[in-house]
Amino acid sequence: MIYDISPPLTPKTAVFPGDTPLSREVLLDMKRGDNLTLSTLHGTVHLGAHADGANHYGIDAPAIDKMPLEHFLGTCEVIECNKSARDRIEHGDLLTPIDCARVLFKTGSWPDDEVFNTDYKGLAGSLVEHCASRGVITIGVDTPSVDTADSKDLPAHKAILSHNIAILEGLDLSEVPPGSYELIALPLRLVGFDASPVRAILRTHD
Repeated sequence: MIYDISPPLTPKTAVFPGDTPLSREVLLDMKRGDNLTLSTLHGTVHLGAHADGANHYGIDAPAIDKMPLEHFLGTCEVIECNKSARDRIEHGDLLTPIDCARVLFKTGSWPDDEVFNTDYKGLAGSLVEHCASRGVITIGVDTPSVDTADSKDLPAHKAILSHNIAILEGLDLSEVPPGSYELIALPLRLVGFDASPVRAILRTHD
């Protein structure tokens, strides 16, 4: 069974305030009599389900085209978090233990992809440290960022950078039961860019 964990991308898809929303410029259109349809995409690379390049939060850190692909492909586990957690998810808020190199945290705190709610849950730096101690190489979240919306010091990003962990953000885990899956969420090879949208899916084990 395949779970599509990439939210649909439309001009209404919420982005961080000040970032560039999605738009489409149609250059040629068969409905207008052109011989084919051709369009240009405008928008942030942090759109919907996306992978961060480490240069998004670290000076001279690797861009998205330099991130190892094994971070975005392989066995992962979806871990549900305590809905009553405070603004940052702590280790004690996890309903099951971490036992995989790739973990996707299901916080349930981003209910509408078209509305930017600033009270979504971020991750505590201590949780990232715990993940690193368990051998985690990839952290994914069902929110637009691993840090809270108002964070300026970005403790989760900084802890992730110090352990060379990859980040997937903006995932739609609403229909995914907790458990083990195969993750496929490959970023585009955008040279020098700080992120890339991904078509993220989870496949159940045979």
